[in-house]
Amino acid sequence: MNTDQAYALLIEAGVTEDTSIQTVRRWFRERKISYKGSGHATGYILDNTDQAFYLLKDAGVADSIAVQIVRRLVRDGKIERVGTGILKPIYKSTAEDTKQTSKHPVDQEVTIRQLKVKIKAQNEHIKGIEHLHQTSIARLIQQIDILKKDIVNLGKEKSELQSETKKLLKENIGLTNELIKLKGKRFQGNYSSSDKTDDVPFSQPKTNDYRQKLGLSKMASDKEVLTRYKKLLKITHPDHGGNATIFHFIKTDYDQFRNSINRK
Repeated sequence: MNTDQAYALLIEAGVTEDTSIQTVRRWFRERKISYKGSGHATGYILDNTDQAFYLLKDAGVADSIAVQIVRRLVRDGKIERVGTGILKPIYKSTAEDTKQTSKHPVDQEVTIRQLKVKIKAQNEHIKGIEHLHQTSIARLIQQIDILKKDIVNLGKEKSELQSETKKLLKENIGLTNELIKLKGKRFQGNYSSSDKTDDVPFSQPKTNDYRQKLGLSKMASDKEVLTRYKKLLKITHPDHGGNATIFHFIKTDYDQFRNSINRK
């Protein structure tokens, strides 16, 4: 047997390419095979089944698998003759049956038929697993499509909620501005009489109670008074459409109140 034939034997036994190459090189160094091949695997002829089984076992192939491969090689005419069985360790419980099988072709045919039945059953089992696998993949794809649709719908709902939120915030800001304007008009009433017009000079209220002028509680803090004044100054500022005269007197009161706080 040359290196090409040995390599083909190992590949047929299911040994990986790297392991097969390393094993063939080792066999050649140990002179278990005679000469190097040409690089093209051809049909190989082994001397006997013992030699084939020994090589497969030396390559790390399990006994049960090696036995099946050797039997197949015998049927395919790739092994010249059946050996003595000395180098072929079989399961202890079936050793005698194996010897008898090698001697009686009828028993060999029965064994072959049994193996074919097992192979057929295994193939059916594999087909069932493949079908189950394909069914699972189809279900997963369907679930992914459903999830994608849900994501799209959630995105639309999120966009609608954001638009509604912006709309409500805009309305809230508008209402807040209206409320501030109404409060400003109320506070301005403390600084002008009910029959005052823009053509009539503005008269500042005589009271010096800043909290009363602003419509605040007597218990209001200095900070609350300053905050209310700042709001009034913003509302009455001429640049914001307010009355310049009212703004002047509010600014005067604001400055006086702030100075009184600083003197405390």
